[in-house]
Amino acid sequence: MTARALMFMGTGSDVGKSLMVAGLCRAFVRRGMNVMPFKPQNMSNNAAVTCDGGEIGRAQALQARAARQAPLTAMNPVLLKPEHESGAQVIIRGRRVATMAAREYFAARQQYLPSVMGAFDELSCHADLVLVEGAGSASEINLRQNDIANFGFVAARHVPVVLIGDISRGGVIASLAGTFQVIPESDSRRIVATLINRFQGDASLFEQGMKQISDLTARPCLGPVPHFELARLLPAEDILGLDRGSDAGSVTGGKLTIVVPRLPRMANFDDLDPLRVHPGVHVNIVGAGKALPPADLIILPGSKSTCADLEFLRQQGWDLDLTCHVRRGGAVLGICAGFQMLGKEISDPEGIEGEKGTVEGLGLLDIATRLTPTKQLHVQAAIDCTFNLPVSGYHMHMGQTTGPDCALPFARVAGVAEGAQSPDGRIMGTYLHGLFAADRFRHAFLSGIRPGLERGPAYENKIESVLDQLADHLETHLDLDQIWSLALVSGNKTSDK
Repeated sequence: MTARALMFMGTGSDVGKSLMVAGLCRAFVRRGMNVMPFKPQNMSNNAAVTCDGGEIGRAQALQARAARQAPLTAMNPVLLKPEHESGAQVIIRGRRVATMAAREYFAARQQYLPSVMGAFDELSCHADLVLVEGAGSASEINLRQNDIANFGFVAARHVPVVLIGDISRGGVIASLAGTFQVIPESDSRRIVATLINRFQGDASLFEQGMKQISDLTARPCLGPVPHFELARLLPAEDILGLDRGSDAGSVTGGKLTIVVPRLPRMANFDDLDPLRVHPGVHVNIVGAGKALPPADLIILPGSKSTCADLEFLRQQGWDLDLTCHVRRGGAVLGICAGFQMLGKEISDPEGIEGEKGTVEGLGLLDIATRLTPTKQLHVQAAIDCTFNLPVSGYHMHMGQTTGPDCALPFARVAGVAEGAQSPDGRIMGTYLHGLFAADRFRHAFLSGIRPGLERGPAYENKIESVLDQLADHLETHLDLDQIWSLALVSGNKTSDK
């Protein structure tokens, strides 16, 4: 292996690791390098289907796009998808292998280290540079034993580390210097630099702070990197990013209003991103304890645990709000798990989601779903059945849905019916994620609800433009030559400091 590698860890979750790796992927690719993103272990219900038929975290799919690479399961060999408060579905190299309680996974995770190492080595054979993203906080010493996501991986492949601190949270000097104080010396020696992210204001006022961080850590302090405001337009992996970008509660005026109930195990919420940037559209994500307000369209999103989230929906009284919405003539779209919820029943005879049994659905579509252990993972090209327009998307679900309303499908995939609609066409369901990225379909679909709506931007082109602007942003505020010099060929030990 001749690829250099550099890992970006954070003082905590959501400090900008994913965005930093994505931006650097694009910046180094523009220098003519072959770059691969990598994250040993990820925890997210926002996933993407890969070209080799598996699934990885949405952030790694975006990073692959930034690197102008096809998304591969090797880029995120271990993916944990939370199904309930204390357990998650374990995805290894894109395929579900088990559902484990947190304690069970932490005891068993070392067995997945060979998969992590193999995936990293595989990417390294085809790259000049591998940019690695850590998970959570670098200072979680209570989780250090048997770690495969952060320093456990670093120790196995001797990859140098840049530690990122988010200055917008406050206490960035303490969080960076404090990390060195609590982690073992053998781990701290692998950190080759620190980095200040999300700076706002006059950078000259923080020059003394940068020097103090360098003095306290005996490492160069990179940046500061100012807050990148356009990040809100990129797909967010963490649901915290969804909160930051939510326009819930804003004045809608004459806009087409879309209401989305926020489910506890909400998944693939980037389905909403093209809608949120479409002019004349207001997307209101409604949290627990609030009624669903009047809307033109209610979208039931994907979920990692259909039956549990359906029960939560009922506990909030949102089933009654949906009924009233339909009686007023409003439209409803269910995507994936949301589609399953719209039917008459969901049966789980094998206990895929927990206890075996059957639960009553919302009854808004004449369909029924049977959950099955085989997960459908396919990138799909479809034609919608209302406007006869192309839609590109992907299937990522467990279950088979049948019933009379499937005779009026939402779309056709290779001529085969997909999804369902009510006889009047106001209640719709589909397994297709990502359908609103298709510009012509999105405009036609929204105009069918609110005629005369302004055309939106070319969504995929917009993502490309933002990635290039992110690379410009990092090139302005970081020394790429210095970052390249910090990276080492995999297997070469970082020097002791």
